[in-house]
Amino acid sequence: MIDEFAKDNLHGRLRRDREALLWKLDGLSEYDARRPLTVTGTNLLGLVKHVATVEARYFGEVFDRPSPERLPRWQDHNGSDLWATEGESRDQIIGFYRRTWEHSGATIDELPLDAPGHVPWWPEPFPNTNLFAVMVHVLGETIRHTGHADILREGLDGRTGMRAEHEKRIDEEARAAYRAKIERAAGSAAPITA
Repeated sequence: MIDEFAKDNLHGRLRRDREALLWKLDGLSEYDARRPLTVTGTNLLGLVKHVATVEARYFGEVFDRPSPERLPRWQDHNGSDLWATEGESRDQIIGFYRRTWEHSGATIDELPLDAPGHVPWWPEPFPNTNLFAVMVHVLGETIRHTGHADILREGLDGRTGMRAEHEKRIDEEARAAYRAKIERAAGSAAPITA
């Protein structure tokens, strides 16, 4: 009973955070969805593509249930899963992510939490694992990159949050006052040395 509760809970949280990640693209121009927003090139559509690729590998190859999506060999990883090429549309990448959810869901539904898996890109002694550990790992990756997307989106147009239905109208004056308060605290603490 606890296994089914744990599996359902982890899968539910994964579903929630997948949707939050996709929501970060809503209303953005093609340029804003794709453009590098950090010095390392991190971009919103690239985060979606990356998380989709990670999930496809972990719930596919790791359990000998290869993704129906065409993926480059993991040994050939070159960072191309971190950005959208000119030939890839937003709809294609989102579609890839949604199809990955279906394949992942089938793996999660069909296997018990202690089902053995093998992650060849993990160093010894860690490559032999199970569904529970992979679910926790993929959830962590999804949460981490959804947090990145939240910060990037805030930098673009000030929008924050997990879901559209909880979004509040931005009060620019209150936001500026709050930021100024934090800036004053940081400036006051600056002369303090440890």
